[in-house]
Amino acid sequence: MLFFYPEDFGAVGDGAHNDAAAIQNALDAAHQNGGGTVVLTSGKTYYSDSLHLRAQVELHLQKGARLKATADINGYIRPCETINDPKTALIGNPVTGKPSFAFLYGFEADGCSITGEGVIDANGHAFVERKDRYYVTGNFYPRPTVIYIEKSNHISFRDITITDAPFWTLHPAGCDDVLISQIRILNDLDVANSDGIDPDHCTNVRILGCHIECADDCICLKTSKGNAEYGACENILISGCTLISTSAAIKIGTEGVGDFRNVLVDNCIISRSNRGLSIQIRDGGNVENVQYSNIMIETRRFCPDWWGTAEPIVLTTFDRDENTRSGKIKNVRFYNITCKGENGVLIHGNAENTIEDVTFENVRVTLSKTSKWDCGLYDLRPCKDHGVEQHKNSGFFLRYAKNVTLEKVKVRFENVCDDYAHALDAAYCENIELIRFDGKAAKADLESVKMGE
Repeated sequence: MLFFYPEDFGAVGDGAHNDAAAIQNALDAAHQNGGGTVVLTSGKTYYSDSLHLRAQVELHLQKGARLKATADINGYIRPCETINDPKTALIGNPVTGKPSFAFLYGFEADGCSITGEGVIDANGHAFVERKDRYYVTGNFYPRPTVIYIEKSNHISFRDITITDAPFWTLHPAGCDDVLISQIRILNDLDVANSDGIDPDHCTNVRILGCHIECADDCICLKTSKGNAEYGACENILISGCTLISTSAAIKIGTEGVGDFRNVLVDNCIISRSNRGLSIQIRDGGNVENVQYSNIMIETRRFCPDWWGTAEPIVLTTFDRDENTRSGKIKNVRFYNITCKGENGVLIHGNAENTIEDVTFENVRVTLSKTSKWDCGLYDLRPCKDHGVEQHKNSGFFLRYAKNVTLEKVKVRFENVCDDYAHALDAAYCENIELIRFDGKAAKADLESVKMGE
């Protein structure tokens, strides 16, 4: 394997000089060679504008090396312009389309990788401003995505640390065979939209042994409108991760114009999060064959600025707007899950679209009031008809669901507040099966199990 050093192309590595041209020349030289490794060396900080990742080229950050993004938005790649596709000319909102700006960008960069124990510093606070004590957002919108890689197969991200993202951190789109292993993402917990990992229309993805702290979702599977040409998001394995989030630790949706299939999540620990596991369908894509196992979840409400009211598990499907019908959620399994937090499990379909075939086995849910924020709420946003709804919090709150099984499930209440209620509260549901269900109401004068119409 050949090694390429930016210093040989004029890089300084002093954290002040812009080394983008030198690093890019090293990446291009490795690519023209047919492949190779570009090495950022220990003890240096490479201040840089955006870079193009290249096929069969590894960008390797040695331990102690730092790649720091420029604070000048004019130095960022605009993926829509780069692809030069007239269909993408008006796309520029990274929530629904392709990112407007990206720090590290790859297109048709098969076999590329970013590795090493060094740090990618996204310099996010150059692009944000504080709105209140708990919430920071952009002083312009949209802010840069840290790593956006599109239509690139057999790609890897290993061992790196990424810090201070101003927006989404790692966003592969339309990629097959994606390995994300043992990376750290350390974003501030008050920077809006600073998602961790967002596989978008990707297939055969493994996210293994990662530690992620971020505002918004730690890991979020998406099928966004801007990348709809790439099809379903399927064959996804998430394992051995530790996660802290001010939104959902692991989520499917809400951007979901395509389907999600065959997702396995196991052996993860979620702590100090606004939500734990979430499936939020608001567009036409369907969810099928998802299994969660051996997971510990701890939730607390962060503040009302963020979606979620400390639900450890959420499955919802609602129409996004008058013109968008939501897809179906079916065949979802939860095994060996421990939940402790300020709210219970929420499953909520709608009259035209019930959630089907959901199983909870060996699941424990404990509700315990710990924060200063109000209880008695469930967050159904975003959708056409609902917002944050007032309902007494129960261990399981089910609406418009059928064929739901709770087997060897236990519900308990600690630090009880006035808005805690039943172990199970179900209405507009069909075929709810309780097998060795052990649930106690929050108060002696309440039914443990309440079944509505």
